[in-house]
Amino acid sequence: MADFKIQFRLIRQLILSERLRYAWALSALIAGTLLIYLIPLVPQAVLDVVFNDDPEKASAISRGVIDIIGGIDLVGSELWRPALLIGFLALGAGFCVHLRQRFAARAAQNIARRMRSDIYDHVQKLPCRTHESLESGDLLQRCSSDVDTVSLFLSEQITMIGRAFAMLLVPLPLMFALDWRMAAISLILVGPIALFSYTFFNRMRIRFLEKEKAEARLTATVNENLNGVRVVRSFARQAFESERFEAHNATHRNRDNDLYRLMARFWSLSDALCFCQQGLVIGFGLWWLTQGSLEIGTFYFFISVVNMFLWPVRMLGRILAEFGKALVAIGRIEEVLERPTESAPDVPCHPEKLDGSITFENVSLHHGDLPVLNGIDFTIHPGETIALIGPAGCGKTTIVDLLLRLHDPDGGEIAIGDIALDRMERGHVRSRIAAVMQQPFLYSRSIRDNIAITRPDLENDPIEAAAMDACIHDSIKSFDQGYETMVGERGLTLSGGQRQRVAIARALIQRPDILILDDALSAVDTRTEHQILSAIERRHGRQTTILVAHRLSTIRAADRILVLESGKVTQQGTHEELIDQPGLYRRIWTIQSDLETDDQIESGGAR
Repeated sequence: MADFKIQFRLIRQLILSERLRYAWALSALIAGTLLIYLIPLVPQAVLDVVFNDDPEKASAISRGVIDIIGGIDLVGSELWRPALLIGFLALGAGFCVHLRQRFAARAAQNIARRMRSDIYDHVQKLPCRTHESLESGDLLQRCSSDVDTVSLFLSEQITMIGRAFAMLLVPLPLMFALDWRMAAISLILVGPIALFSYTFFNRMRIRFLEKEKAEARLTATVNENLNGVRVVRSFARQAFESERFEAHNATHRNRDNDLYRLMARFWSLSDALCFCQQGLVIGFGLWWLTQGSLEIGTFYFFISVVNMFLWPVRMLGRILAEFGKALVAIGRIEEVLERPTESAPDVPCHPEKLDGSITFENVSLHHGDLPVLNGIDFTIHPGETIALIGPAGCGKTTIVDLLLRLHDPDGGEIAIGDIALDRMERGHVRSRIAAVMQQPFLYSRSIRDNIAITRPDLENDPIEAAAMDACIHDSIKSFDQGYETMVGERGLTLSGGQRQRVAIARALIQRPDILILDDALSAVDTRTEHQILSAIERRHGRQTTILVAHRLSTIRAADRILVLESGKVTQQGTHEELIDQPGLYRRIWTIQSDLETDDQIESGGAR
């Protein structure tokens, strides 16, 4: 119940944010409803006053309507007058419907636009650990289809709820003024129909939540397979993935079937109740007609009116079901918006240029219960080129993530220059540090746009200069459209080495104070690797450079090499110093040297 109250409060807040437009929509709704009920009142007055042998038996309201039209004699001789009035009332009611839908739709679209912007902005600020715990397909559904569900409710169903109540409440004074007996009979089953609708609303809300979860799993499966399509095909897993998708698809179908079976029961039973209500009005009306205590026009009016307000009340069940969907959708959206964003310092520092010196002092980090870094200490001097090496899972990439503030340490302190890293805003830190990952992400734009993503106003010369340093210029020129060649989604139209080199060019053009290459040369050949490292070496002293690699040929020219094991720095020094010391680095050097010797022998034998 608490969740229901919170979701209802959120819907109310959304409506209040566009209160003026909804107020105009409500005014148009009430005016239109009044005009709709005046339409059957005109023929009722004509029947009971003009064509009645005893006009005095008609109600005061009926006689008043005839007087407005022109009187008994004039209306009796010119029946086009009431017909014309009915036409004007119908046009007025239609215009009010137009205004109602126009104002409500505009309000709903404004709310949906703000919701999408708020969600997108909030998702951009969520910590990496939050993104790691969320399925991208589920998150995508919350940001798209759930917003559409709320928007549809706010543009259509919310006014339909108002219409149902207006259609029921507006005619009540008129109905009781014409004949209180018929009015009472017309309302006998309205309460049971409304209660029946509310009961089914609660059950439909639960079914819809189950259906939404099943759809989220289905969307996540499709998204995962589209992103990993090459892996699926490489391992010939198409049949397995199809079966996996079919299982989720079947679950989604079953949840949909449960929902529609429940809706089918609702429609059939509510139809029966509505027909019973109509039967009561017709039956009692005919009896009172035969007794002479009811006029034919009044009987006609109540038959018309009961159909006009009964079906909106009956539709209230469907509207409430849509309301249930909207509550579930807004709850799922709020779950995202309630997640805390990345923390910001109370008094942030914005140094124009980072010093380039980096200090890790007793830094620790855990992923759950698993320790990744365990009291790590080291210092990097400004302009120094430092290499990180170690077995998988030793904490190399974690150090990069900490520098970029993608994660914050559980203990210890990281400083750049004399400023603690957590005193600087994350965006400012990331704007001064350029990092190239082993699996770089490229946008579905041109190569030029991908390289100049951080500086879109650059001319061609610096873009091409960065591409030359990254050894990708000649490859780009070989494409038919050169730098305007469009890159496919996630850069899949380029090879792994080309993607890495485009990402390196993107980092170099940023002119960072700290450059990080996290195994970013793993997909290039040795000759290209040497050219890229030579270009970076020419920048030596202008920026602090951190190289993360597994090939020692990549890092042997570094000023210092840090060897990591089990989240700790176990060795550090130059290449020459480390190969003279017993430890992991010398073992890796020996293994890689033996492999290179074997390759040379095999290639020589082949010649």
